[in-house]
Amino acid sequence: MNGKTIRIGGAAAAWGDTILGARQLVEKGKVDYLVGDYLAEVTMALLARTRAKVPDGGFIPDWLASIKPLLPQIAEQGIKLVTNSGGMNPLACRDAFMAAAADAGLSFKVAVITGDDLKPQAGTIGEAAPAEMFSGAPLPKAFASINAYLGASAIADAFDSGAQVVITGRVVDSAMVLGPLIHEFGWSRDDYDRLAGASLAGHVIECGAQATGGLFTDWEAVADGWDDMGFPIVEVAEDGGFSVTKPEETGGMVTLGTVAEQIVYEIGDPRAYRLPDVCCDFSEVKLEETAKDTVRVSGARGCAPGPDYKVCGTYVDGFRLTTTYMIAGWRAGDKGRRTAEALVKRTGRLMEAKGFAPYREVSIEVIGAEDTYGAMRRDFEAREVIVKIGLKHEDPKALEIFAREFAHPGVSMAQGLTGVLHGRPKPVPVLRVHSFLWPKAEVPVEIHIDGETRLAEIPVTASAAEPEPHPAPTAETLSGDTASVPLRALAWGRSGDKGNHANIGIIARRPEFYPLLTEQVSEARVAEFFAHYLEGEVHRYLLPGFSALNFLLENVLGGGGTASLRYDPQAKTYAQMFLDLPVVVPAEWTAPGGPIADWRT
Repeated sequence: MNGKTIRIGGAAAAWGDTILGARQLVEKGKVDYLVGDYLAEVTMALLARTRAKVPDGGFIPDWLASIKPLLPQIAEQGIKLVTNSGGMNPLACRDAFMAAAADAGLSFKVAVITGDDLKPQAGTIGEAAPAEMFSGAPLPKAFASINAYLGASAIADAFDSGAQVVITGRVVDSAMVLGPLIHEFGWSRDDYDRLAGASLAGHVIECGAQATGGLFTDWEAVADGWDDMGFPIVEVAEDGGFSVTKPEETGGMVTLGTVAEQIVYEIGDPRAYRLPDVCCDFSEVKLEETAKDTVRVSGARGCAPGPDYKVCGTYVDGFRLTTTYMIAGWRAGDKGRRTAEALVKRTGRLMEAKGFAPYREVSIEVIGAEDTYGAMRRDFEAREVIVKIGLKHEDPKALEIFAREFAHPGVSMAQGLTGVLHGRPKPVPVLRVHSFLWPKAEVPVEIHIDGETRLAEIPVTASAAEPEPHPAPTAETLSGDTASVPLRALAWGRSGDKGNHANIGIIARRPEFYPLLTEQVSEARVAEFFAHYLEGEVHRYLLPGFSALNFLLENVLGGGGTASLRYDPQAKTYAQMFLDLPVVVPAEWTAPGGPIADWRT
């Protein structure tokens, strides 16, 4: 890349990620900006509860723990910081940071972005009663948290005002990369192609080492350095194109496959990936390996984002209880399932005797007997399994009956049972998400800097027209000898959640495989594979720029997140399971010298 470039490192993917990513990027990354990303939907409800108990709490402590020992190096190198670890109390997060800096004999100019917390507007929102944007569910009676996903504009303004550190509450993850780049390059707020490219750069690094081999389908190819996985760096040019890399002498790998997997992660329709600052089209993006552990990304396009913010409200919807235990021996799967069913039946009878209603929901999954595969499970006898029981009820006292009975050796135990590691399970609240759109004009975003507070100017635009879908490439009719191979022989895959929906991205290992994938990997086959979970439709989107498909599975996660009783409530395993799908290929592809001759290895 010619001309000015800006290096931005992604040091964290979520609350609970390692605090060592920041040290690696500061000591080895040569970065201009360091991003700390910590928030998820339900995290806001947990932080709201903390702030209610502790007025100076409600922010993520991990960010401060990660950067506090590094402040002298950060100051010496002139690295600027941006983080959403402010959570539900970004001003308190600022105060804690400034105290840590003072302890180190340092001073930083800190800006705070607020306005995402819409709890003060709960009455107005209640009167408008916006339905849930995905399911159509009515507005709940009370929210635990209500937060708008703010964009990058205020972050850019804060850096324009001389901030060295910007702390926010809820913003879209990619805004923490887009904001610094708007500031550095002076982009106008309607330069949508550049904004889309920079947003894609933010999307690639927002999940930390997921882009550098941490979750790669070809995990065996990530031969060395799992114990010191490299964190991602994007080097962004003025035109919005960028390269993805990682610090030298760190583990992991940056290849076309690792970057492509992260691009398709949780994006829904790739031609209409909607953010507060830009509606992105990633379908024609091009990827090129330009050096070892360096991938060039170009071709993102953008258009006007529309007049609304997406808002995430969380609320309590009853209680849940989950527990697991191990069963070993002959017909372990059947035995484990029998013990779980007996426990549920017995405790249901005891609950009824005490005047409680039946369980609202019961989930039994035997992990190891391939229950999560449904009809696609293999016919074999597992000799060791993990049994998971999940229960929901309106009253936690009803679930406590199960917790007591679970430890009864005459009822819940079978020979070969062990691994109840945490004793009696405890009921916890079910936190559900209610997402809706809310006018940007009704959300005052404020910048706090130099002891003053001012309103940020947020552009409000009309929505761009819905894009037309890409036509599928024409597949050649297979003739002659053929062979059946699993989809993983031809493709990489990555999956994740969006509320109660799942995304599965499939990327062809070679462009010549793409027409065959579009022909055989259809919406119908995805629906059949996940029929045991699927309660909605499947939508397929094409990304011909780098030979990929993205599937959106509606209502497939049993509520999703903490509202689900599933062992995998966030679809993290879906792509890897789906890569077992049989596909038919020319037999010559599997012959010696063919493009997938070594697929079994």
